[in-house]
Amino acid sequence: MTPAISVAGLGRRYRDHQALADVTFDIGTPSVTGLVGRNGAGKTTLMRILAGQEFTTSGRVHVFGSTPLENDAVLRRMLLVREDQAYLDLRVRHAVRAASLVYPNWDAGLADTLLDAYELPQARPIKKLSRGMRTALGITVGLAARAELTLFDEPYAGLDAVARTLFYDQLLADYTAHPRCIVLSTHLIDEAAELLDRVLVLDRGRLVLDAATDDLRGTATTVTGPSHSVQRFVAGRTTLSLHTMGGQARAVMAGRLDERDRELAGHLHLRLEGLTLQQLAVHAAEHHDAPGHHGPSARPTTAKAS
Repeated sequence: MTPAISVAGLGRRYRDHQALADVTFDIGTPSVTGLVGRNGAGKTTLMRILAGQEFTTSGRVHVFGSTPLENDAVLRRMLLVREDQAYLDLRVRHAVRAASLVYPNWDAGLADTLLDAYELPQARPIKKLSRGMRTALGITVGLAARAELTLFDEPYAGLDAVARTLFYDQLLADYTAHPRCIVLSTHLIDEAAELLDRVLVLDRGRLVLDAATDDLRGTATTVTGPSHSVQRFVAGRTTLSLHTMGGQARAVMAGRLDERDRELAGHLHLRLEGLTLQQLAVHAAEHHDAPGHHGPSARPTTAKAS
């Protein structure tokens, strides 16, 4: 089956900045993929290229088997919702009405539900909406359109925790009822973790982690306790970091643990805590060798003062 997105050797260079370098991945459908990275990692550039709004410098980008750039047959099947989404001088109801005419899978009932849930005043000019309300309008259009490929670029700007939870719940419910390909750019990965089938981590324009979330869970553990006990426990194992302070130490160790490992940790009075997806993403960006990274495997570290 042709993947929804296929990227090979993608590069994008501006005059004095390499935004993306040799990025390669495929995304199938249906799926929900998290695109993760710090500010400036290249997430928005990648989203714009996928949406046909940005040129590439090198490499190949296919969406539904074809290049998206200036390709109406592809572009009408997809939607990009950006954090800085620009609107014409319209009122809320006009923007919603215009979107309903563009997207063939538009669900008017879902749009009305979301407008009510986010308390969006339909008669108000969009330019007079707060930042959070403009974000909510983008979410409403992004979900109600039910495009075959929906790209959400940091879609929660200006939303409080309650409103973000509403977005996650609505996205999961609608995706479950109407499976499609969704890519969610976010730096709040742990909030969205339960939604994600897969995680892509960008750092300084390079793809440093590409893995299924189920494969990542349990693949790294923080080990904390007396320094000599931590050193004994991690000896001969792959560690991503090892820090000591006084008589205590904290190590981040790659690999899954079994019952014997847990019994040994208890005997040595160590505390074990699995890394969250957010922590794994951070380690991937910092070390480029976290569990699941497609590049070189991690190498054991030596203790260092913290």
